[in-house]
Amino acid sequence: MTNASEPDSGCGAACACGAPGRSQFVTLSAPSASSSRAAGGRHTVEQAHVPAGVFTMGDSSGDRNPGDGETPLHDVDLDGFDIDATTVTNDDFARFIESTGYRTEAETWGFSAVFHLAVDADSDDIIGSAAGTPWWRGVRGADWAHPGGSRTSLDGLGDHPAVHVSWNDAVAYCAWAGRRLPTEAEWEYAARGGLAGAKYPWGDTEVDAGGWRANIFQGEFPHRNTVEDGWPTTAPVRSFEPNGYGLWQPVGNVWEWCADWFDPRYYSRSPAREPRGSSRGQARVLRGGSYLCHSSYCNRYRNSARSSNTPDSSMGNAGFRTVSLRPGGAGDEAGA
Repeated sequence: MTNASEPDSGCGAACACGAPGRSQFVTLSAPSASSSRAAGGRHTVEQAHVPAGVFTMGDSSGDRNPGDGETPLHDVDLDGFDIDATTVTNDDFARFIESTGYRTEAETWGFSAVFHLAVDADSDDIIGSAAGTPWWRGVRGADWAHPGGSRTSLDGLGDHPAVHVSWNDAVAYCAWAGRRLPTEAEWEYAARGGLAGAKYPWGDTEVDAGGWRANIFQGEFPHRNTVEDGWPTTAPVRSFEPNGYGLWQPVGNVWEWCADWFDPRYYSRSPAREPRGSSRGQARVLRGGSYLCHSSYCNRYRNSARSSNTPDSSMGNAGFRTVSLRPGGAGDEAGA
């Protein structure tokens, strides 16, 4: 087993394909928390079964990003579980909103983070750019139902992943649906699709070899997207091909929230059996990369790649998938 020195810090705002935390746009008093009126919602996303097993977690390709904590490699033993075959779609999330009256944090804060090429809003709605990542705009009126700003809608996007969903919003959905977020270890095990040590869910072949295998950024990031894979932002959740366990697009398309607190040093002390992440932290784990990942700047569309953001932050390239509850298993709460 390969060991590597532990990094000093996480990805944070330096991630081109991630998004800055909410506080990097503006400092405001926190809004009143929203809550769901009803529980026991109907979760209709198809399930993929992931069998119990042991896998080696972490980067073995050498493409790890400094500071993300993708090493040391370590064996992890997990029980079997059922996970959504796709990320939660706009249609899925709309059922939750209609059932509960829940207001997302993007709605209660009044803005969310939108990639500059995707903004469609009045100039007065742009509250500014984030330091260090000027391609991200804070946009008033951007939320799950208006992904590019107030001039946009979900017309034709029902089967695309729900975005502008914070970690807290995802946990609220899970509570309504009787589900939970996957632990980081479960997410990586499921994303690998049974291919031990592989760089991507389909193996080690590069994403653009012989046709695109995932929705990422093409062209010159962040100025020009040639859209060679067909999608300038999100793609329908059943685009490309599923992996060996039946998961569609675990890498690319949108970042996916996990239950764990993020800690770049966690792997050095992670338990072998059902790890659940650090007991505390300031940011939650995001996995899988997004339509903004690009090989020249941010290659986090890999099985082992990690990122993070604060639980109240929302952005146009992050969503989630859920896991079924199983008595006595790890992470039985909606969020660990």
